[in-house]
Amino acid sequence: QVQLVESGGGLVQPGGSLRLSCAASGNIFSIFTMGWYRQAPGKQRELVATITSVGSTNYADSVKGRFTISRDNAKNTVYLQMNTLKPEDTAVYYCNADSPNVPGLRDMNYWGKGTLVTVSS
Repeated sequence: QVQLVESGGGLVQPGGSLRLSCAASGNIFSIFTMGWYRQAPGKQRELVATITSVGSTNYADSVKGRFTISRDNAKNTVYLQMNTLKPEDTAVYYCNADSPNVPGLRDMNYWGKGTLVTVSS
C-alpha cells in the first residue's frame, strides 16, 4: 500500500508564500498521477492541481499563475509551491495519489491526512 504524509502548512500573511510537501511510500510512486486538493470550512473538497507521471500539469482556475505543482521521483515527493496567497486559499490541503490505467495493475487511490494552511493578517 501507499502512504502519503503532507507537511509545510501553517499561518502566512496575504501575499506571502508557502511550499507544501507530500512524501509517499512505495517504489511505484513514479507511475502515479499525483494531486493536491483542498477543503475549506463549510465547502466541498476541490481539486487544486495535478501532475501526471510524465509531467503534465493541470490547475484550478483560482490558482493558475500563483501555484506550481512539481514532483521529484528520486525522493518520492510531490510539492505545491503557493505564491501570492489570498485569504480564500485558507483550507486543509490533501495529497492524492492515483494509479494509472495499466494492464495488470489494479485501480488504486490514496489520500493523506491533510495539512492546514491559514492565510490571514
